[in-house]
Amino acid sequence: MNNKLKKLPVGIYTLKTIIEENYLYIDKTEIALDIIENNRYVFLSRPRRFGKSLFLDTLSEIFKGNKELFKDLYIYDKYNFKKYPVIKISFANGSVRSREELDDRIFKILKFNQENLGITCEFPTDVAGCFSELIIEANKKYKNKVVILIDEYDKPILDNITDVEIASEIRNGLANFYSVIKGSDEYLRFAFLTGVSKFTKTSIFSGLNNITDITLNPRYGNICGYTQNDIETSFLPYLENVDLEKLKLWYDGYNFLKDNIYNPYNILLFIQNDKKYKNYWFESGTPTFLINWIKENGINIKNFEELKVGELFFNKFDIDDLDIMSLMFQSGYLTIKKYNPKREQYFLSYPNREVKEAFLYYLFEKFSSIKQSQTSDIIWQLEDALIDNDIPEFIKILKSSFTSIPYQIFIKEKESYYHTVIYIIMRLIGFNIKAEESISKGRSDAVILTDSHIYIFEFKMFPITAKKAIEQIKTEGYDKPYLTDKREKVLVGISFKAEDKNIFEYEMENVR
Repeated sequence: MNNKLKKLPVGIYTLKTIIEENYLYIDKTEIALDIIENNRYVFLSRPRRFGKSLFLDTLSEIFKGNKELFKDLYIYDKYNFKKYPVIKISFANGSVRSREELDDRIFKILKFNQENLGITCEFPTDVAGCFSELIIEANKKYKNKVVILIDEYDKPILDNITDVEIASEIRNGLANFYSVIKGSDEYLRFAFLTGVSKFTKTSIFSGLNNITDITLNPRYGNICGYTQNDIETSFLPYLENVDLEKLKLWYDGYNFLKDNIYNPYNILLFIQNDKKYKNYWFESGTPTFLINWIKENGINIKNFEELKVGELFFNKFDIDDLDIMSLMFQSGYLTIKKYNPKREQYFLSYPNREVKEAFLYYLFEKFSSIKQSQTSDIIWQLEDALIDNDIPEFIKILKSSFTSIPYQIFIKEKESYYHTVIYIIMRLIGFNIKAEESISKGRSDAVILTDSHIYIFEFKMFPITAKKAIEQIKTEGYDKPYLTDKREKVLVGISFKAEDKNIFEYEMENVR
């Protein structure tokens, strides 16, 4: 790498450090200026490690009037850089496990802001009272309205999302704290809240019904993350000998109704780690809660391939009535792939290869207790068997995989469990896979296309036999979409037996 290139801001979320120590900065100040001039109370939801904290700090420096930091940036000669007292609140680091810990954290945050602004609260044991007093006294002292910036407003709730009672107590504590913002309108110039989730206005947002949610406003779709233009300009000198199409396949694909976006964490770590393709973002915080919820509730993960939702979907997340698909979107495991404005219909799917493969590997490990390193070996063996058109070997490897799964892992002898495990395996195999492909009479369970063969699979639970599965493929015409394809067609019926917790039998039939 060229030694004259600016340093990469890995793990740095303060604009002052980035500018003064010559780190690379992707200019987001045009969007910042737009938000400042056209909004007063703003909420933004983005997945973790997406650049929210840096954008919030950029707003802080703008409102503090630190003009010289922006000398080479868009906003420099377009804003008057009037100085405002800024209150910064962040729950990004650490975690709280009770309402008491939450209050203690808030008091420490308020104390820091008091020291920073040179103000002492007279009500240090009252969270809402101290916050309100801080706002009023800052307005008096600096003879100007106050700016409030809140980073990861919802993290204390998400840290406890599996315990509804504690999560609810923390939500109520935060709602009480945030309600001060609405009651302080006459003292405030601007407030900006970021987080991962969008809680409904009947819960944590009940006191913030005057806030503007810009999460899916196309005007601000590129507020966080890197665009393709950023990759091909600012980052291009760092990406010598990198296949940009492969980079796009791995890390691009997030969309918030404007351009496709790269997660910045992935790009920075990719360059820092000698351009090695890895699951940087996924491994920084694996979704244990999501996986356990999917496993326990029998969610059809095939829906993640293309989920169709309406406008109300994006406001469906609340502690007392979790919508796992909505949480998957907000957390960054699904993103918008298409939008039909006429129907106000959104099509969601995995954003990119990193998220899809890492999620499926992690899901398979949780469903099977088979480690990811072993899973890779299994997948390679299955690929080789299909390349060789060796279905007996393919079935043998599958049976061995199910044998390795501990007895306790199986879920109430549900057919959906076997379908899920097989589906994950099929998706991880490196060929063109079509799961539950729809035709006029129904859906085939899986179709795998190799260079020389087309395998059409149907899965059943005994006493329905593998032979019956083959008959269904033919009766329902699951092979019809491929009749003109010159590749050899192989029909495969598999019957699982609950008592054996494995494949009971299989049948195969070659057709031309």
